[in-house]
Amino acid sequence: MKKERLRQVYRRLLAAYGPQGWWPLYERGKMRYRPGNYSMPENESQRFEICAGAILTQNTSWKGAARAIANLRRLRALSPQKILSLSPSALKAAIKPAGYFNQKARKLKVFCRFYAKLKGRVPERAELLSLWGIGPETADSILLYAYKKPEFVVDAYTRRLLKAEGSRLHNESYEKIKGFFEENLPRDFRLFNEFHALIVEWGKRTKATD
Repeated sequence: MKKERLRQVYRRLLAAYGPQGWWPLYERGKMRYRPGNYSMPENESQRFEICAGAILTQNTSWKGAARAIANLRRLRALSPQKILSLSPSALKAAIKPAGYFNQKARKLKVFCRFYAKLKGRVPERAELLSLWGIGPETADSILLYAYKKPEFVVDAYTRRLLKAEGSRLHNESYEKIKGFFEENLPRDFRLFNEFHALIVEWGKRTKATD
């Protein structure tokens, strides 16, 4: 796939589905999307919520991750310090809707210890990848959506889109696909944000018709 074709795909998806308003954040009792608003996060609380959501949504639907976040909010435990103070059993019970709750409880604790030491500093990608339970997709989601860094997120829907467009890249490594998008698009976090969200929307809709 060439550069112009990739940009055509983006324009086509945007015309079909419109701005997606990612990353959704919990507000007034529900998850809210903000189409066309790329100012989020606006504070540390929102930033941490996105980071936690990126971990909780691993290998599950966003619906399950959102329920886990809502449970943590009800416990007033959606912060690094509060999560670290929760007992393992309480944390696992809260995040059970996200699935794999034993592993994700450990991942959250590991990440919270790391996050607390950042003291507002933007983490390096290599630092995130060095943490137990944080792979490339999660690291890039955290950097893109929580820190507004132009890191393209590759997921299963991205591979499916490439295959549907006739590109052999769908079988390549995560880093190769990520590099393809980043080399052929302007390095703008808003564009990367929207493109990834649109790919997910496309993936969900086409999956229903497969």
